[in-house]
Amino acid sequence: MTTARHLEIIDLLRARDFPAERGPSDVGSEGPGFHIAELTGHFGHGADPDADREAEAQQRLAEQEGLLRGLTERWGEPDLFSLASTQLRAERDEEVPDPWRRLSEQMGWLHLWRIEDRWIAVGLSEFQLLAVVTEIDPH
Repeated sequence: MTTARHLEIIDLLRARDFPAERGPSDVGSEGPGFHIAELTGHFGHGADPDADREAEAQQRLAEQEGLLRGLTERWGEPDLFSLASTQLRAERDEEVPDPWRRLSEQMGWLHLWRIEDRWIAVGLSEFQLLAVVTEIDPH
């Protein structure tokens, strides 16, 4: 997927209403107050699984860098947001709303913007590049 397509998906999600129920969406998943777009995924392996994994990781990183450049041009520098305290609260069975609970299970850091009444986050897990649009405060 191209950076232009990633930006288009984020724009679509920013304009979309949030659903009343949690479930799958056309680009990933969604729930009350959030949309999560799975911009890249795990594509399987060929004859050399280690080389394939490394190539996929490099591709995801390159796609993230392109997306971050595009969003930074639009909205300025993002905050680098640690999910460590969110992960710790979740491990203690404290109340942590989605999408933050799910994200803290998959990654340690996010790039985060506050645009009008929404938070936009981009993060890279082991297997996916994710974009999040939410009205739920991460703090």
